[in-house]
Amino acid sequence: MGNTESTPTPPQPPMRAGRRRQTSTSSPTQSLDEKFDAIRIDHHPHTSPSSHNVLSTSDTEHVSGTQTIQYVRDLLKDNKNRLGLSALSTANPSSVLEIPSAILKDTQNFNLSIPHEGTPVTNQRSSGRCWIFAATNVFRIAIQQKYDIKNFELSQAYLFFWDKVEKANYFLTSLLDTAEEYDVDSRLVSALMASPVGDGGQWDMIVNLVAKYGIVPQTLYPDSWNAQNSSTMDRLLTTKLREAGLKLRAMRKDGASDTEIASVKEEMMQDVVRILTLCLGPPPAANEKFTWEYTTTKHQVKTASLTPLDFAASTEVKKFISLVNDPRNPYNRLLTVDHLGNVYDGRPITYVNVSAQTLKQACVAMLRKGLPIFFGSDVGKMSDSQKGIMDTALVDYELGFDVQLGMSKAQRLLTGESQMTHAMVLTAVHLDQEGKPVRWRVENSWSVAAGTEGYFVMSDAWMDEFCYQAVVDPAVVSKEVRDVLSQEAKVLPLWDPMGALA
Repeated sequence: MGNTESTPTPPQPPMRAGRRRQTSTSSPTQSLDEKFDAIRIDHHPHTSPSSHNVLSTSDTEHVSGTQTIQYVRDLLKDNKNRLGLSALSTANPSSVLEIPSAILKDTQNFNLSIPHEGTPVTNQRSSGRCWIFAATNVFRIAIQQKYDIKNFELSQAYLFFWDKVEKANYFLTSLLDTAEEYDVDSRLVSALMASPVGDGGQWDMIVNLVAKYGIVPQTLYPDSWNAQNSSTMDRLLTTKLREAGLKLRAMRKDGASDTEIASVKEEMMQDVVRILTLCLGPPPAANEKFTWEYTTTKHQVKTASLTPLDFAASTEVKKFISLVNDPRNPYNRLLTVDHLGNVYDGRPITYVNVSAQTLKQACVAMLRKGLPIFFGSDVGKMSDSQKGIMDTALVDYELGFDVQLGMSKAQRLLTGESQMTHAMVLTAVHLDQEGKPVRWRVENSWSVAAGTEGYFVMSDAWMDEFCYQAVVDPAVVSKEVRDVLSQEAKVLPLWDPMGALA
């Protein structure tokens, strides 16, 4: 990419006897892929396939160490495998096997984009707050236009504080609700115990937080060290909550009164709020006015006085719906996840399951309306965070390891190979002459050091395979899709991949 330094090509060693010499037949008009193909070495050109097995020939339930070593020796008789050993054992295989043509075609050029992108590029640092950053990056665009501001961030730490408080209460209440029906080592309670107050979240959790607490400018509640480096705080909260949960469940089983349990739970919640206040700082009150000074693009200094709830009015957060693409489940079906949430008795996690084509059509329609899109994906698959590229054709593992990876999206979900891991924002798309998406522009929250000044390119094929969610205005989908919201939701278990928090 443009910020990489060029380095001189080192002198090439002379070709040794016995090594295969490749005669070049490339012409100036050959593509990079054609040149790549021209130097591929045939599989096992000098040796027949190994006759040695890895599994014991007399007992295929066990590995034979002797036969495995012989297989390795036969493997390395192949020039291609010796070359692969030199290259792949000394560097990141994903980087070594990147296809140059994929990098060149995934450009930051788009023919349909929203008129205003939020600035500056944000940085979640060493925390799992991507969903909060993605949501606030969506919200801030309307606020920047309303107040005529060039650079602006909403406080991610403010929503982070209240999310932790609400998750702690949700966890303790859920453990009490399940005390008589489920043992502590049951799968449900084990799943609840796994991450009582993790950093991750979902769109409907954002809706709950903004509806109850509003939003504030970052200048009024900036990140503390623990907001940017949340692991120590999270470990302390998790340990305390697990201990508290066991105590509450024991009280319920021992016949303690609701009043006694409520009193002990109150003490536990005060412990949680104390830890959060000392780690993140005291937050503004949702119903008390704050005074905010800001500078417009015309260099005028202005002042606004309003409550966090008033400030959130422009977000219209409640009207948006979450589309997902989960090919394991029927399309045009409403899905939810058992015991997944933050605000107890708040808006439940709900997904409208649609085809990938329907999801993408809705995203294009959102961009035509000038609206950014919160979306969730498995960002670590077939991607390069330094270059900011997400493309199914980016890495050629077959070339390097002689293995084929052929699981479908449904199979990856079924086996735990893939799930939602990260939330970002779509701001543009490049459409071909037939109006079909080619690539998408993605606003990330990993600072300007990642990708192209903080922005990534996502190929349309990658979106098909690794994008799971997009949050859209119901007006951009058909009546058939909107009607799904009136269905009784199919309940997925807490440990289902669609229960993963971005």
